[in-house]
Amino acid sequence: MKWIFKLMLPAMLLASCSEEGASPLDAYPETGLEKQVAHDRMVIGAKRSNPYSVTNMRKAYASLYSTRTEYEEEELEEIIPVTDYYVRFLPSDMDDFARLEEMGVELTDFPLDCDIVEEGDYYQDPEIEEGHISWQYAVVPSDFSFPDDIEFEILDECCIPDDTEERESFEEEDCYEEEDGCEEDPESYETRSTSSVDWRALERMAFECSGNTDLLESETRAKAKPSGKITITDNGINGKTVGVAGVKVMANVFVKLSTTFTDASGNYSFSAKFSAKPNYRLCFKNTKGFSIGLNTILVPASVSALGKGSPEGITLNVNGSSDAALYRRCAVNNAAYEFYDKCQQEGITLPPRNLRFWIINSLTPSSALMMHHGSFLDQGLVSNYLGVYKLALQVFCPDITIGSKGSSYDYASLYSDTVHEMAHASHFIKVGTDYWNKFSTYIISTFLLTGDCYGTGNGENAGYCEVAEMWAYFIENAFYTSRYGSSPQRGYNLWFKPQIFNDLVAGGVTKGEISEALKTTTTSVDALKSELLVISPSHKTLINNTFKRYSR
Repeated sequence: MKWIFKLMLPAMLLASCSEEGASPLDAYPETGLEKQVAHDRMVIGAKRSNPYSVTNMRKAYASLYSTRTEYEEEELEEIIPVTDYYVRFLPSDMDDFARLEEMGVELTDFPLDCDIVEEGDYYQDPEIEEGHISWQYAVVPSDFSFPDDIEFEILDECCIPDDTEERESFEEEDCYEEEDGCEEDPESYETRSTSSVDWRALERMAFECSGNTDLLESETRAKAKPSGKITITDNGINGKTVGVAGVKVMANVFVKLSTTFTDASGNYSFSAKFSAKPNYRLCFKNTKGFSIGLNTILVPASVSALGKGSPEGITLNVNGSSDAALYRRCAVNNAAYEFYDKCQQEGITLPPRNLRFWIINSLTPSSALMMHHGSFLDQGLVSNYLGVYKLALQVFCPDITIGSKGSSYDYASLYSDTVHEMAHASHFIKVGTDYWNKFSTYIISTFLLTGDCYGTGNGENAGYCEVAEMWAYFIENAFYTSRYGSSPQRGYNLWFKPQIFNDLVAGGVTKGEISEALKTTTTSVDALKSELLVISPSHKTLINNTFKRYSR
């Protein structure tokens, strides 16, 4: 893993959008980057007997219904069938990892049947060399088709009750004692009992039979499906609490694993019920199609452990007293989620799907490298440096980096930086990698020559930078104003003028029309003006006067 960071750091620094065009190198970390991004490695304890194994579930059935007629093994297999397999996969690369996810497999990097001595964001199997993908644990249905070319091991055959169906208990469904008024033929008892199981009682008995009685919660709590709300305090709006939107919430008790997503207000609800306290986690893979991940380079989305909580669910407010990494992830998550919504409202082109964010707390500047989507690494200046590692970095590397040094609990700052880089991503999807490489080349070349990211606007490909940064600063200021009520006026003192777009919008040109003007041929401010005149001819006078007023 360390070699990736050592190679990536110069590239990330050089391509960063440094605030007001300053040098990004003042943020170079004093310690190695790999030390800055590690966040609570999980410590795994003893392996426990899995209550959901068919062995333990059948033992529980025999104990719970000891008065019933003895069954043959085949009959018991029908009553307590193998519904799932507890397995582990060893993907050889990220393509294998992606294929498993596309097959609907919910992967975790830690074993589900072991005590967790110390919670953490990730786990690395001690038998797997660091820098390689660790064993990935999962629960798959019994009819799952295992890929022939991905190593796997079936750890347990399981019978996991399906809580999505409303199952009536044995006592409610069957009547078999005369004093209860049962008039059925006693011979029908055996037939009916094979198809009637109190699954909640059976599940609890399986915990007892497997030696996990100490984990059981009260029956009242265990009857509920976990639900709750995840919120974050936005200190930029007088401490207003807002939902953490569209983020994945995971809960598991042994191999009973369930996932769901929060809604726009941060509310969530699981379909599963749990007899013991589940382990809760936030996985920063969003319903909008982006992920936030860096705590382990080989896992696409960061996971923040929330610890064990009630089977009824947990409600959490992330604030200035919370873990700093959790706060950063939630704030960036919300900013990106909101950006997609605003794009749809304003008619702005949406960023590409499958955006990958890295939040780097040892750097101040942020960037829209778009590496995961094939940009930046194609141009010679960096390709020559990276050599044989170029392809690997395109697989593992980010589209957007958010430098959070000094702003871990500053929601407004994280919001502003995220929106700026998302605006770049929206621009990228329209113009492609060739355009973006020229933009990146200008940033790097200008820094190497002048020590400033943006320079004076006189170098080769300066027009690419002018158009891209005008747009990004304009959207950053506009969305910030919409959220917080006043503009930070970022970029106003630079040689390119995002104020042009402010005046155009004030005069009736829409943000969607400006977005439409960002084409592959829009490589200078003059080309930008020409495109706008075609797209919005009714505002010809406004467009000509505005560009003239801000001309250099």
